[in-house]
Amino acid sequence: FIFDFLISMGQPVNLSGIRNITVSGRIGSGTTTLALGLSKTLGWKLLEGGALFEKIHNDLKVSELEVNSRPDNFDIEYEERVKKMLSTETYNIIQSHLAGFDALGIKGVFKILIVCEDSEGNDKTEIRIDRLVNRRRISVEEAKEEVLVRELRNLEKWRRLYANNDPDWVYWDRKYYDLVINTYPHNQGETLKIALKKIGYSRTKSTIR
Repeated sequence: FIFDFLISMGQPVNLSGIRNITVSGRIGSGTTTLALGLSKTLGWKLLEGGALFEKIHNDLKVSELEVNSRPDNFDIEYEERVKKMLSTETYNIIQSHLAGFDALGIKGVFKILIVCEDSEGNDKTEIRIDRLVNRRRISVEEAKEEVLVRELRNLEKWRRLYANNDPDWVYWDRKYYDLVINTYPHNQGETLKIALKKIGYSRTKSTIR
């Protein structure tokens, strides 16, 4: 894999004890928006997993819904590259579904999960669909396929590849993450502010220890 990064301008901000950050969540939960905000604020490089997989599907000439037409080795090589990057590099923000799961056991990685849930913990699927409609300028039906069909197909594939076909495994299990932010009651600015406070960001740069 050759990863294309969005490079933020300026000197990267040092964070105490944090070398890299992952941002994960379900489709339409708000991961891309937060990752972009963190990248801009910290001056760190950003890898958007969704954009990369869109390119892969385009190169394969298959729809993103055709998850099983994407060879398993593409998924496996991608996740291994993410793990290597998190282990050996610094100042990266990696936004992808499995980035937090990939980071388990790797020191210096701060793992953020983004959810969109009501006060009882129920996923606000209709909100995620609506966000996708507005962001991608696609129809409601297309957004439903993205959120409902592609998400389920990816989950089935990843359960087979990484979780021994455990029917209960989900990458958004909170136990994998250092911080969970709910974007249903918080807007973009509030979400970014929560994340920056938790990682210890201030305008006075600190040194990685």
